Amino acid sequence: VEPTLGGMQADGSPYRGILFVGLMLTPDGPRVVEYNCRLGDPETQAVLPLVDCDWTGVFGAMARHDLSGIRLTVAQQHAATVVLASEGYPGSYPKGRVISGIEEAEATGALVFHAGTQQADSGDILTSGGRVLSITGRGDSLRAAVDQAYAGADAIHFEGKTLRRDIAHRAL
Repeated sequence: VEPTLGGMQADGSPYRGILFVGLMLTPDGPRVVEYNCRLGDPETQAVLPLVDCDWTGVFGAMARHDLSGIRLTVAQQHAATVVLASEGYPGSYPKGRVISGIEEAEATGALVFHAGTQQADSGDILTSGGRVLSITGRGDSLRAAVDQAYAGADAIHFEGKTLRRDIAHRAL
């Protein structure tokens, strides 16, 4: 990452903003897979909940090119995010299916992020995209974070709900 940032600086285009770096751990050490210069999901949903700061102030300071007064505190915790998708995703998928259990998921302590949802005139929350919701759990251990994410995911119901059951399995 540092050579990339150094190269941009040397070329007169210093990077300003939030840079998400996707890494793959290999036997030869970490390797950069991708850079995202946006707050993408679901990766960001497992990172930002651990950062305690005034995000409005951070973005304002970035716009002013002055981060000197900014302090970010990162919780010494773990986070894990599970995506709830519509059946058929990433291909064609149905829309308009009623979602229930969001409040119950939040009651587990999990964070629920809407991605492919819409609110009907009736007030119901409906599916409207392939990636419907992301559920983030936090905890003092990776196991606790994963368990909370899955508890939240299991509390939510909609016809055709699909999710991976192997999130963080290698690390655990």
